[in-house]
Amino acid sequence: MGLGELLSTYGENYLQGLLATWWMTAVSFVFVMVLAVAVTVMRVSPIAPLRGLGDLYVQVFRNIPGVALLIIIAYALPDLRIVLDWRTCVIVTTVLLGSAFGSENFMSGINTIGVGQIEAARSLGLSFAQILRRIVIPQALRSSVPTMTNLLIAVMLTTALGSQVPLSPQELTGVVSYVNTRATGGVLAFLVAAAGYVGTALVISAVGNRIDRRVRILR
Repeated sequence: MGLGELLSTYGENYLQGLLATWWMTAVSFVFVMVLAVAVTVMRVSPIAPLRGLGDLYVQVFRNIPGVALLIIIAYALPDLRIVLDWRTCVIVTTVLLGSAFGSENFMSGINTIGVGQIEAARSLGLSFAQILRRIVIPQALRSSVPTMTNLLIAVMLTTALGSQVPLSPQELTGVVSYVNTRATGGVLAFLVAAAGYVGTALVISAVGNRIDRRVRILR
């Protein structure tokens, strides 16, 4: 099957798969950012049990294979009477994995903040929550733009786990499986999907670099 025949027959499937991938990436990344900030706040908290819980969260979900986590969420949770639809299972898996790495990115951003700023804030009588809200989190976010851009691309690629469960519409990798079970798409079917991933990643990188230039903290 040539490229022209492949696109004429399955072009709509690829378009739906690309849109589904974009949608899952956007939804997942919003929750990744929120959860990553929350976990990072726990890790820098003056309360020892919270610090331990935050570190445990990162160590667990940073070191568990995505497929294994998806199997647990999709097939083990129903035994506990927690039943999620397939798309939600993929999004939850992506969020748990991404937020663990996102927290590490935020911690790196926090480490770029001078100790003198924190001490000055304490001398002014600011509480821990005020220091986080006014000094730490804004600067950590600005310093983490390049790494968070890479994380967004990683989140997009992680949504390919959707090919392991029956989604409708399917994401890009799932479309490849769909094509190859109905025709001899071969490597070409993968290359079309890869072009969608690469093109999206290039756009994300360009936007991320532009944002980084605007908000970068000059030291």
